[in-house]
Parts: sequence; structure tokens; C-alpha cells
Amino acid sequence: MLRRSVMRSLLVAAALAASFAVWASPPSMIKIGTLYAGSGKFSQASTRQYDGLKYWAKEINAKGGVYVKAFDKKIPVKLVAYNDQSSTTLAASLYNRLITQDRVNLLVADYGSVLTSVAIPLARVHKVLLFDETGTSGKFFEPKDKNRYIVLTGLPTSSEWPKVLADFMQHVGIKKVAILYASNDWSGSQADTLNSTLKSLGVEVTFYESVPDSTSSYSTILRRIAATNPEAVAEFGYSTNDIAFLQNYASSGLHFKMMFVPNPALHFDVVRNAVGDAAIKNVYSYVAPPLIRYNKQVNFGPTLDRFEAAYTKAGGKNIDLSTVAGYNTGLIMGKALAEAPKFTQESLRDSIDTFSGKIFTLDGLFKVNAEGAQIGESLPVGQVLPTKKGLALLPVFPLKNAAAKYVYPQPANP
Repeated sequence: MLRRSVMRSLLVAAALAASFAVWASPPSMIKIGTLYAGSGKFSQASTRQYDGLKYWAKEINAKGGVYVKAFDKKIPVKLVAYNDQSSTTLAASLYNRLITQDRVNLLVADYGSVLTSVAIPLARVHKVLLFDETGTSGKFFEPKDKNRYIVLTGLPTSSEWPKVLADFMQHVGIKKVAILYASNDWSGSQADTLNSTLKSLGVEVTFYESVPDSTSSYSTILRRIAATNPEAVAEFGYSTNDIAFLQNYASSGLHFKMMFVPNPALHFDVVRNAVGDAAIKNVYSYVAPPLIRYNKQVNFGPTLDRFEAAYTKAGGKNIDLSTVAGYNTGLIMGKALAEAPKFTQESLRDSIDTFSGKIFTLDGLFKVNAEGAQIGESLPVGQVLPTKKGLALLPVFPLKNAAAKYVYPQPANP
């Protein structure tokens, strides 16, 4: 019975793979399957990402649809989307539904590594190309896996992010660093890279520990970190972790020469509004679009300024990296369809290699390696500094990308 069940599953997978393999005539619409988190801890970022994708679909349909080279015509796109409620269990079921029941032509992951992780094995077994918007875990792109059914569109892999941060710490002469991270792939890969890179640069890591994602009190941990006498502290976690950490740090009476957290780069207003200006002033983070704008370099799609103006005019609000990532994924899918000579998953993936490294979008240089990992974009180090319009997260390193002079040592906030 078990053998018969396994055989049946394999036959179903094979039949589905075949159904994606050849289209003799153009479909009436391009069905794009995706998920969003309408509730739960990923809801804010996820819904903004989905809004960006929806805006792209609306925009492209207003022009008659997306151009599909395989059929030499424009075809309207339709988003088939379900609410996974920030649950990986529900997400796995819904991704499977999109593939096996809805028979979508293109598959787009939900926000972040956690909700993307369950889509990867399904996309691979069914041979459906997965457009990964913001799932940046390095584990998704192992060369040994030889997985051609995933492409990261919105951000570089998170294991690459802290390399510039390590260079900055060496640049300002930091000798001792404490690293704290939440126990998930996204945070852990950043912590691991920073730890190994600092050690290779001769910087001492005085503290290196993980905490559960659900951690909401850091007061005791901050005291333990302080006991190791670091000059800089880097905390990696989700927005809720950053917020609790900065709130506890602000009330602790402690002071370090440098404090780094990642999420102001991704959701600046969310973190700022939660902790207040006093707690976030002078804090370091990465800098990502729309906080950094590549208007002069863009050669495909609108500049960020043009996108923001059009998106706002259409009623869109709260543009952040998630919004940009969602829209940018639409651009990449559209480019793949316009370049692929055949309407197959394999041809779409191969077409991406033909323009990888050649197009610069509002999100930066789009370049992926053989495993589909984004390697063209980079995230400068930024610092929250006062401007004429109030506090802003400004790029400060590398110096060639700097929009402001960094303040180090970081002064104690009142």
C-alpha cells in the first residue's frame, strides 16, 4: 500500500511537471500564484510586499498585459493569492494548492525566509520556478543542491549582508564586538558571517549567543553583554526583536560605542515609531531602498522616485523595502517572460541568466549566480542621524556611497 501511494505521488508530480513543460497555444492569462500574511508576526511586511506586486500587475495590465516572447504577444496577468496567516504549516498547504490545483504559471514566495522555506521543496519536486522576493537565507542556495528552481529577486543573501559591516568596524578601529541573534536562518546567517569575518580581520568577538525569536526582554542579556566589555554590539533579529532590544537598551543606563540592529533598513518607520527618536538616534543599520535611491543607474523599469510618485498617486502608502521588493519581483518576472523563447519553467530560468548582471532596477543591480542567489546588490552601513527634515537613516560606509559622515563613538542618547 505504501509503495502504491508513493508511486501515485510520483506520477502526479510527473504529470504536473509535464503540464508546465509545453504550451502549444497561448493561455488566456498568465496566472501568478503567491501568498501573503494577512495576520501574524509577518503581516505588516508581507502585506506591503504583496501591495508592491499587486501594483505591478495592475500597471502591466493597464498596458495590455505582459509581453510573452514565446507567443509574441501581450497576455494579461492574474494574481492568485491566499492568506497564510504567517503560518508555515498553512503556507506549505497553500503553496501546494497553487501548484497542484490552481496550476499557476509562475510562483512567488511570501515575505522572508521563514515563509519561503516551505515553498522551496515543493517548487523543486514539481519543477516550478519560484520567484523568491525576500527569503535571503544562504541555506536556500547551496551549490551542492544544484537547485535551478529558485531565483532571489529583492535582496542579496543574508549571509552577504554583514561583510560591509565588518569592514566598517575595522575601519573605525573597533577591537571587541558582541553578537546576539535570534534563532532563525535569517538572523543566524548574518551573525555567523559577522563572527567569522571579524575573526579573520583580527577582531575579538567577546559574546556570541542566540535567543528564541519570541524574546521580548533583553535587560539581563544586555548586562551579560556589558560584562564582556565590547566596543560594539550587533543584535540580529526580526523587527519585534530589534524593538524590544532597543527599548531595553535605552532604559538600561548602559552605553556602547556602537549599536547595530538590522531592521531600520527594512522597516525604518515601524522601528522608529515603536522605540522613539531618542532610542534610535545614532543607531547603526544597513541601508536598503527606498532609503537609498539608485535613480541615475536604473536602466530597466522606473526609477524609485518615479515609482514612488506613481504608487502614491494611485493611493499606495507606506513605501518601504517590502513594497519595492514586491514591485521589483514583478519587473523580473516580466523580463523573464519577455526574453524566454519557450513558455516553460526551464526556459524562463535560462532566460534570467541572459540578463543577469545587465539590468539595474529601482532595487539595484539584478545579478544572480548559478544557484539563483542575488549577488549584484549590496547593503551599505547606515546610521540614524539628524537632518533638516528630522531623523533619517543615511548611508555612511563604504565612504564612496556615503551621504553623511558617521558619528563614532556613538554618543550616549539622553
